[in-house]
Amino acid sequence: MSSEDSSREASSFTRAPPRSLAPRRVGLVNVRGLWTLYHKEIMRFANIYTQTVMAPVVATLLFLAIFTLALSHRDIGDGLPYDEFLAPGLVAMALIQNAFANTSSSILLAKIQGNIVDVLMPPLSSWELVAGFAAAGVTRGLLVGLCVTVAMTFFVPLPFAEPAVILFSAINASLTLAMLGLLAGIWSEKFEHISAFTNFVIIPLSFLSGTFYSLERLPPVWQSVAAFNPFFYMIDGVRYGFLGRADGDLLVGAVYLLALNLALVILAHRLVLRGWHLKA
Repeated sequence: MSSEDSSREASSFTRAPPRSLAPRRVGLVNVRGLWTLYHKEIMRFANIYTQTVMAPVVATLLFLAIFTLALSHRDIGDGLPYDEFLAPGLVAMALIQNAFANTSSSILLAKIQGNIVDVLMPPLSSWELVAGFAAAGVTRGLLVGLCVTVAMTFFVPLPFAEPAVILFSAINASLTLAMLGLLAGIWSEKFEHISAFTNFVIIPLSFLSGTFYSLERLPPVWQSVAAFNPFFYMIDGVRYGFLGRADGDLLVGAVYLLALNLALVILAHRLVLRGWHLKA
């Protein structure tokens, strides 16, 4: 073999691989990977929209019909009809419950079916994994809330007093429950664990947050207790956005929810980074 042939052979090994075979460079944020995870989570609930979107709308309208028929003779104060007071609370309750259901069910199903590795193996950081799941949970929560709102307008006159407040409160409420769902899914090993978390944490806090009644009717001691319930601030903010009426301090509620969301995101990041209950 001549020296010229040898140099050509050596250069063939050092030549850069074709662009199609070269490893993809990932910048500060893996935008394509994050979008793929988000898109996967969206399609997961969109493919069964009758169960994940339409069913909550029907259930919420049933709540509206039952409580309105039972308590239609009552007003909350200031001449506000009960159905107008109730409707924003039901919207908020629907969106937070579905934001929780989306992330919790996704993580738990992936663990039970054994394909959680398909989420952990790609070049996605723990921050990106948390962001992808949380964004999908928020999207489902907002979508359900929007559908419930549209359905409510056929039965209850909603003035939409402060649309910006509605959006801010709905996003923060959905994010809080999406993060709680992510944490519950990481912690859970079977569906009974998710059911326990839902029945003993999510439902009691949402039902005792002023959805069906004004906190002004409670004794002072219970009003003070309700001030620690984050669900109260979620529902109170959404209600103020619709009606221009709030039972609590909106600024306190906004700061409370922002601080809570920051704490939940950091906690979820730490758990995903360690692979707690995710890696065998």
